[in-house]
Amino acid sequence: MATDHIRYDVLARDALRGVLRHVLTDVAQHGLPGEHHFFITFLSKADGVKLSPRLLAQYPEEMTVILQHQFWDLVVTEDRFEVGLSFGGIPERLVVPFSAIKSFFDPSVQFGLQFETADANADAADQDGSVVSALPTSPAPADVVPAPSPADEPDRPNDGGAEVVRLDRFRKK
Repeated sequence: MATDHIRYDVLARDALRGVLRHVLTDVAQHGLPGEHHFFITFLSKADGVKLSPRLLAQYPEEMTVILQHQFWDLVVTEDRFEVGLSFGGIPERLVVPFSAIKSFFDPSVQFGLQFETADANADAADQDGSVVSALPTSPAPADVVPAPSPADEPDRPNDGGAEVVRLDRFRKK
């Protein structure tokens, strides 16, 4: 198999994270349009994530936040977003790097993205410092997935009924 020196998987993943960054930047400037709202799942202990000790104790592996009615001070930078949310009546400030995000869903239009995170990717470095990827041989760096139905809640376990749609399915062969 030929070596991918261009790293199309990384380029595509970064481009789709750019979609997320663009959407959040627009929301930070103009607010949520129409019925749009977002479920964002991220790794709690990923590099750069900032959560209170209380939230980290409640969500030691991953956490899903919903940006809909009650959030404030959304700030988006090149590599992360910051937002104020209330948890059990206690206001919190979260900092989430885009590299820590596992999934993004907008149930109002049934649109979602699922990402390989740097921590979940389990990349290993060679002696010379080059990176050997643990991704499958024909990776789709981000998968388009259906958003949860209104009956689904982010804390409920997945019943296995969701279908992952690989971007490769839409490429011309």
